[in-house]
Amino acid sequence: MIALQFIALLLTAIALVPGDAHAASALSKLGMSQSDYFVAQMAYNGWALFGVAQIAALGVNIALAVASRGKAMPFRLTAATVVCLVAGLAIFFAFTYPANVATQNWTVAPADWQALRWRWEISHAVNAALTLIGFGTLCLATLTMPRA
Repeated sequence: MIALQFIALLLTAIALVPGDAHAASALSKLGMSQSDYFVAQMAYNGWALFGVAQIAALGVNIALAVASRGKAMPFRLTAATVVCLVAGLAIFFAFTYPANVATQNWTVAPADWQALRWRWEISHAVNAALTLIGFGTLCLATLTMPRA
């Protein structure tokens, strides 16, 4: 159980990185001109690999929830983590990914690029908040897990 908790904590912490980075830079990026914004977006090339950590974190947290189902508080907290991670993925596929597609990963500026930028930045901020809440509930689940 401890190994599973460690892996869940590690992967969920890694899943925090992209959303937190985007959220931290959102206010300065929302005021950028189109050309500056598109240059700034190039910094995220290759960040799709963080999706692997997010999917892995979800899988490990599901496994941890199943493993802790006989322990009420750790189970509920881990289940809350799973809900947060699923909600974050739903937001990504509903708002972030379509903006990436419409802009061809921020290499093409459609007429509504500013609205897409807004959706992209806000969806990352919401995702960051959900992942942080999920990480917090996972920490609490780990701390409340009875030790044998």
